Amino acid sequence: MDTYEILKKLKEGEVSIEEAEGMLRRQPFEEMGFAKLDSHRKVRSGFPEVIFCSGKAEQHLLHIVERLYEEDGEVFGTRASARQYEMLKSKYPEIQYDPISRIIKIEKEGKERKGKIAVCTAGTADIPVAEEAAQTAEYFGTNVERIYDIGVAGIHRLFSKLDVIQSANCVIAVAGMEGALPSVIGGLVDKPVIAVPTSVGYGANMNGISALLTMINSCANGIAVVNIDNGYGAGYIATQINRMGVRVNE
Repeated sequence: MDTYEILKKLKEGEVSIEEAEGMLRRQPFEEMGFAKLDSHRKVRSGFPEVIFCSGKAEQHLLHIVERLYEEDGEVFGTRASARQYEMLKSKYPEIQYDPISRIIKIEKEGKERKGKIAVCTAGTADIPVAEEAAQTAEYFGTNVERIYDIGVAGIHRLFSKLDVIQSANCVIAVAGMEGALPSVIGGLVDKPVIAVPTSVGYGANMNGISALLTMINSCANGIAVVNIDNGYGAGYIATQINRMGVRVNE
């Protein structure tokens, strides 16, 4: 809950002065011993804190989810395991888990989404990373068009969806193997393209390094590159770009 919401609840009598004081004391972060929750992040950046679940002890993860849910009524976590989901589900039956993107979330109903981004993949093996990007953007309030399996091995598939891609405020292009898709899209659109290399590929792909180098060395303009398999980072940046596009058009 941000400062504005706390003050609004205080004004409307939904919380006491003592309760409001306690909420404000937890800002800009809350000390939990094993973690420092950045409860002020949404005030500063417009985005609440997100949990990177991989490697976290179950009790630590549970306590972090508890505090974030109490704070904002929502929770979003990336790289969660099925075991972590089952553990959290025992306390939060409403929690959702997508085994493809490995995202867990508790989301408010009726959330408004604005603008549009396009999330494209070269192949179906790139979908887990693409879904991490797409669901991140959706959680943060962005409409997402998914356009999967349009890689350069059958480039006519991309051209059949070009009108949809060109209408987006931002494009995320996810590719493994040689990583050529972002360069092709970058030459066809007038919006920013976020290139996401994936670790999909055979030996010389080097777990995504070859795709990363291709994207960094792209001759097409307007392309920015995130780290290998970093769908979350791409979805976050795409949402920032989309929000700017929405403000310009309002």
